[in-house]
Amino acid sequence: MVLFEKHLGELMALSAAFCWALSTVMYRPIGYRLSAGMMNLLKNLIASLLLVLMIGAGWLFAGKSFGAMDGKTFVLLAISGVIGIGLGDTFFFASLRQLGARRAMLMATLGPPLTALIGLYYPGETLRWQAWVGIILTMAGVAWVITERAEIKGPAQTEHHTGRGVMWGIAFSLCAALAAAVSRDAMVGTEARADVAALIRIMSGVVTVCLLLPVMMRMDAKAKVQRPKMTLPGWGLFVVAVFFGTFLGIWLYQIAIDHTMAGIAQTLVTTSTLFVLPIAAVMGERVTWRAMVGAVVAVLGIVLLIQFTGGESVAS
Repeated sequence: MVLFEKHLGELMALSAAFCWALSTVMYRPIGYRLSAGMMNLLKNLIASLLLVLMIGAGWLFAGKSFGAMDGKTFVLLAISGVIGIGLGDTFFFASLRQLGARRAMLMATLGPPLTALIGLYYPGETLRWQAWVGIILTMAGVAWVITERAEIKGPAQTEHHTGRGVMWGIAFSLCAALAAAVSRDAMVGTEARADVAALIRIMSGVVTVCLLLPVMMRMDAKAKVQRPKMTLPGWGLFVVAVFFGTFLGIWLYQIAIDHTMAGIAQTLVTTSTLFVLPIAAVMGERVTWRAMVGAVVAVLGIVLLIQFTGGESVAS
């Protein structure tokens, strides 16, 4: 018990990493039945409801305040939600369908290096040479895995395009990096609660997807995209994935950064890339030695990068 309390932050960060890996694998079969935009919209609506219930219960039964927040903080959080959740998560779901769970999750490791690079200009940070080595290692690990010829299992009528999946994955990582920079700027010096900030970001994502969804549906209609009908077990799997990934994962991550250094927490949550390997294997994906080596190299790069920058990214 003493050991658990002493390392509560580290254990919660690892738990969050596991939740995100598990939810990613769960989302993948649903991606054949729902478009990326629709998945993102429904995911955010369910997560918003869970957050409202949690915040409301805290206020009703524990007397927790909603925290102070000025207009600038609200606007920056909303912008972060538009970029990271509204656009970024839609790109991630599109990448997941094309690349499979393990390679899509590996593409997500490009987020911290891109965040560090963006930080050179906004808000004007500097990078030590060790951080540059970490960036190179991460990109090398991702490239090593992505260039491997891999057979993705899916419905017989489904086509997989690695190049398209990589494009969506890079777009997701770039959006996540931009959102992290904006969100970090928003939370500096504010007394806003993390769960309230998360709700603002997610609701901003909901509005964004609602505006984009008609355009995406017309694009699917022109491309004559036909998806298998969503089943009742599929809806159940989707709700479970949202609970583990968006709600529980973010909550555990918040506990982690409240009980350990942000850099340590962020380093540990990158192990989601490693957790996804055995989970994907159990779910039927073929995991090669090249995939395992590339994932380990990418995570080591992230560890080195965060150790020598002290930066943190914001999970969505």
